[in-house]
Amino acid sequence: MSVLNTMLVVVMFVSAFLSVILILMHSGKGTGVSDMIAASLYNASAGSGILEHNLNRLTIITTVVFVVCVLTLAITFPNGTIAAA
Repeated sequence: MSVLNTMLVVVMFVSAFLSVILILMHSGKGTGVSDMIAASLYNASAGSGILEHNLNRLTIITTVVFVVCVLTLAITFPNGTIAAA
């Protein structure tokens, strides 16, 4: 496995972990972690829209990075053979 593939695997796992964390931070019906953070940091009328918008952007970015890594690895990963015992 080349250095590029190793780096892509690491980036893929980091982006997958961040995507899961960011998805879990999204609010379902006003009871999510992002609403708790927004309520503690900002007014109920001012900060929640901006926080949700930034959370959506970060989620999309990490998901796109994950998909690009998976597709690149699918194309460039070396095909090996399994040695019969």
